[in-house]
Amino acid sequence: MNNPDTPIDRRQKRKLATRARIEEAAYTLFKRGGIEDTSIEMICREADVARRTFYSHFPNKHALLGGLGVSRLYSQAEPMLRQLMEKHRTTRERLEAMIDYIESRFAAFDTIDRELMISAPASFANNPEQQRRISRGAIDSFSRLIAAGQEAGDARRQFSADILASMIVGTLNTLTVSWAIDRDYPVFAKLEEARGMFEALICAD
Repeated sequence: MNNPDTPIDRRQKRKLATRARIEEAAYTLFKRGGIEDTSIEMICREADVARRTFYSHFPNKHALLGGLGVSRLYSQAEPMLRQLMEKHRTTRERLEAMIDYIESRFAAFDTIDRELMISAPASFANNPEQQRRISRGAIDSFSRLIAAGQEAGDARRQFSADILASMIVGTLNTLTVSWAIDRDYPVFAKLEEARGMFEALICAD
């Protein structure tokens, strides 16, 4: 196992930090001027990186869009659920807080976020292993939350934690994609409906 201070780990941390800087710069510019009118040169200037550095992380702007969609919109489950486990005591409280968090995210989303939500699945098509890893990670995170509730006695045992977690992830993904492709989609009403369904199927108290 590598020591956290080894050159390899420091190099990896710098690489991840640079990638994050490029993505943040791109998001800022996309939101300000739109995707089509934002060039790779503009992104490099905003992120203060050379073009060759950009291309070492992303082969083109399309790949950047997919990567940005994944990192901003599809990789939040694990840190979110870790916080819910720490801050809330019961399964019901955790599920309530989860829906509250997701609703706050949707309230802050903009046009650019819709485009990123559509772009992210396209990047998965070129990287099925990444899709599997993100999907499995989200399911595993929800499964741990539900399993903890089953052990504590406030979550139903009729279904396995894994199948209930798959139900949650599938529902949330469907709502997200529906909102991205349809500006009139009533996502907040659907999230409230999902809140009731999750609690009815999962909570025992």
